Amino acid sequence: MSSTSPAHHRKSWPAAPEGFFEVEAAGLRWLAEPELHGGARVVEVRAVAADHIDLARLQPTRPTPASAEALGRGLAVTHGSGAPAFGSPPAGWTSGAWIGRQRQSNDPTPTWGAFYAEQRVRPFVRRAVDHGHLEPAGARIVDRVCDRLLAGDFDDSRAPARIHGDLWSGNVVFTAQGAVLIDPAAHGGHGLTDLAMLALFGCPGLDRVVAAYEEAAGLERGWRELVELHQLHPLAVHAASHGPAYAVQLVESARVFA
Repeated sequence: MSSTSPAHHRKSWPAAPEGFFEVEAAGLRWLAEPELHGGARVVEVRAVAADHIDLARLQPTRPTPASAEALGRGLAVTHGSGAPAFGSPPAGWTSGAWIGRQRQSNDPTPTWGAFYAEQRVRPFVRRAVDHGHLEPAGARIVDRVCDRLLAGDFDDSRAPARIHGDLWSGNVVFTAQGAVLIDPAAHGGHGLTDLAMLALFGCPGLDRVVAAYEEAAGLERGWRELVELHQLHPLAVHAASHGPAYAVQLVESARVFA
């Protein structure tokens, strides 16, 4: 649940597992470090405790083309500020991790493909099967893609990026001062993962965000062909928690790479 005051916005969960709000605070502060160098704006953490987090209160407003372009450029700077490894947690944090209220791991891994397969896709595919949301035949298709990821078929030369990790449109608040990021699942990953989630669930001014990011980050030709690969994680997360409709989309996206 959440509440507001003139000074801050409080998110609370009396039954929050240990570290739930602390890792959110660590992720926000880590993502905010590059702001001084042009990185994306991140909501300010005012206080954190075991059962709540207090954040600066934001005043949403209508997004503009300029704010969308600034978001794209800022994300490129934030990603480019880097992380120690693929799967590394936010600085100063070594315990649990979540996306929404679902647990996931942040264990440093030498290659992106291995991290993405073993820590972002397969765990949620197993949960989706266990919950009866995904048929075993569909899971095997996704598993073939994970085998390719483990083999390094999709690894590139980019260093680990400092990514938000749960960048759907609801976690981007457009204000009079520009777009502000909230509610991260921050970790060392691949920058395309953030772009892919924005594309999956929609974002105001997405074309401008993407064009500005592409130019600032110097993306290689053909990157758009990999967007669906980077959507497998959020689709698997939603297949586990929200049901078969997302499982169908997950398998359809996986077929492209299986």
